[in-house]
Amino acid sequence: MARSAEASLGRAARRRQVLYLCVFLGVSWARAEPLRYFVAEETERGSFLANLASDLGLGAGELSARGSRIVSDQGAQFLLLSLLTGDLLLNEKLDREELCGPTEPCVLPFQLLLERPFQIFRAELWVRDVNDHSPAFLDAEIPLKILESATPGTAFLLESAQDSDVGNNSLSNYTISPNSYFHINVRDSGEGSIYPELVLDRVLDREEIPELSLTLTAVDGGSPPRSGTAAVRVLVVDINDNAPEFVQSLYQVQMPEDSPTGAPVVTVSARDLDTGSYGEIVYAFFYATERILKTFQINSTSGSLHLKAALNYEAIQTYTLTIQAKDGGGLSGKCTVVVEVTDINDNAPELLVSSFTSPIAENSPETVVAVFRIRDKDSGNNGKMVCSIQDHLPFVLKPSVENFYTLMTEKPLDRERNAEYNITITVTDLGTPRLKTQLNITVLVSDVNDNAPAFSQPSYTLFVPENNSPALHIGSVSATDRDSGANAQVTYSLLPPRDPHLPLASLVSINADNGQLFALRSLDFEALRAFEFRVGAADRGSPALRSEALVRVAVLDDNDNPPFVLYPPQNGSAPCTELLPRAAEAGYLVSKVVAVDGDSGQNAWLSFQLLKATEPGLFSVWPHNGEVRTARPLGERDAARHRLVVLVRDSGEPALSASVTLHVLLVDGFSQPYLPPPEAAPAQAQADSLTVYLVVALAAVSSLFLFSVLLFVAVRLCRRDRAASGGRCSVPEGRFPGHLVDVSGAGTLSQSYQYEVCLMEGSGTTSEFKFLKPIIPNLLPQSTRKEVEENPSFGNNVGF
Repeated sequence: MARSAEASLGRAARRRQVLYLCVFLGVSWARAEPLRYFVAEETERGSFLANLASDLGLGAGELSARGSRIVSDQGAQFLLLSLLTGDLLLNEKLDREELCGPTEPCVLPFQLLLERPFQIFRAELWVRDVNDHSPAFLDAEIPLKILESATPGTAFLLESAQDSDVGNNSLSNYTISPNSYFHINVRDSGEGSIYPELVLDRVLDREEIPELSLTLTAVDGGSPPRSGTAAVRVLVVDINDNAPEFVQSLYQVQMPEDSPTGAPVVTVSARDLDTGSYGEIVYAFFYATERILKTFQINSTSGSLHLKAALNYEAIQTYTLTIQAKDGGGLSGKCTVVVEVTDINDNAPELLVSSFTSPIAENSPETVVAVFRIRDKDSGNNGKMVCSIQDHLPFVLKPSVENFYTLMTEKPLDRERNAEYNITITVTDLGTPRLKTQLNITVLVSDVNDNAPAFSQPSYTLFVPENNSPALHIGSVSATDRDSGANAQVTYSLLPPRDPHLPLASLVSINADNGQLFALRSLDFEALRAFEFRVGAADRGSPALRSEALVRVAVLDDNDNPPFVLYPPQNGSAPCTELLPRAAEAGYLVSKVVAVDGDSGQNAWLSFQLLKATEPGLFSVWPHNGEVRTARPLGERDAARHRLVVLVRDSGEPALSASVTLHVLLVDGFSQPYLPPPEAAPAQAQADSLTVYLVVALAAVSSLFLFSVLLFVAVRLCRRDRAASGGRCSVPEGRFPGHLVDVSGAGTLSQSYQYEVCLMEGSGTTSEFKFLKPIIPNLLPQSTRKEVEENPSFGNNVGF
């Protein structure tokens, strides 16, 4: 066990080292300079950009094997990676102005994510501008009032054109239609843009020319160049020698991005020393972009600036506005208003999942479950984030590069303890108030066959009545498996018995699907009282797991055996006759009916009953031991022969019985030969010679039998005395009484009896010897006594 634990710890350490190496390599690649690819906007979809696998030194098949994907911050997937060839293709036509606006260069960062092992490569797609937008003026006609007193060389500001292109394709020059009064000067605003000034070449004369119509043309630097025009309408007015002047040439204002619509920004103020219409000032935006016009509005009379739309720090941090103050004489002045948008924590963190794996095998060590990236559009502390999951879960978050995180298993999972995990990933920023984003993912744990079937109990005891019908359902075993699916499907089988002589295959069978046990044949209690075997339960997993249970089957006795009479024997050709002296007193033992029953328990409890008798009041039968005794003293008038029928009955349900017939002959003494019935006299006269031979043969057999019994008794007595005293013994001296017969240990009697033998000679056709009352009842061998004491049912079966 210690060696296996050390080996598992070593394998876990090596896995962690490989994982840390992969993360280290991913960090090393992520910190390297990103790859740069260039594409012109409006390039057709599907265009080839580069072979990314070749640039990274990777094989084409390696991209597919390692689970490669392109990850970008943009909602649309503008790049397509061919995992077979490693080619990087354009997935959609790009519009640089929509993606980046006036920002130059237009850079779209993206990452190549390799999952197995985890690695990140940074790259950038630079979108080059093409000249697909013409310069355009906001107004098709630009009105311009000029005093007739204006001196040559005076410059008048004109509205600038707008061009969405950047770089060389942006606005580069202005021209004016040919005339003898004006020319165009192009000025740099200092913010990367130019604006036109209309310069007076000669003095105007309102009386000669009150109005001039010119065409202003804006040209960009594209190839071929694009242009846009606006009509300039010059109105010559009377003299106005004072232009409006602003109190401040520069206004700087800070506005929180959550400022409501209509909130005041700043109020600009200008003054004009002229009077009348020449001193009336009107405020308006000068050189205002469409975005500025949508966001701000100015009161033309008071010069107060208000918000027209909500601000968004994440979109624009600074607005630069040029406000013009124009009097009634056409003179104007300008000032600049810089609005700095301050950030508030109004953006909750975002969580972007790059890959997710579920289900996970329950024995998988340190598996990557999910790879995701977090970001917050706010800045400062509002954009700083903390990522976490719930405590007490077997998962861990590991930070990577570029705000990437990997969710991994901390240790092998156990499906039987928890089949699924609901994980809440929480990302919280450090702003005030703090905002958070939560993502709930469910990780399923797939089953592995790591639990063997378990029986509901280690052993089962089943009871079957004997003489059962074949295919009888005798019971069931049940086992459950904590696994799922095929790993939890249990099949049952009989295991080979330990006793090779037990024919288990012919006794019982089992249903492999539900564990039900059936008896295949009828069982006999007298032949097989009980047997046991083992049942196996195996699941369908790979490899299959097994368990065992012990089943004991006890056969219940049925009263299917009637009593069997051992004595007097019932298979003899001549009936057995008992000799009874006429001098016998009441209670004299005439004979004893000995019977046994093959059943057990109550079914083997025997009782005896005198069923018929020649003279009912003369004899009685003890119901418990079958002894036939005289009920009264004999008289001279009692008949010489009596016939008794004794019924032997067991205690089963229903009770079974057997009967036996006893013949009793009354004699005056054992030495007096008894005469046969009168009807037998003629037959005895004819068989005198045969009787002599029979008596001689019987005497010889009796002598041999008596000698054997005496020898047997002597040996038993010797053994008993030797066991008691440890000494040696010899056969008793003297002759054993010749009229006694020892039947110790013979038959099925539980006690030893010696009976007097009476031999009768006469002229009849038969000669008989009878067993009478016991003379020496205490000659029972010690071993037989011990057997009786240890097995009380022995006497019950015999039926004394």
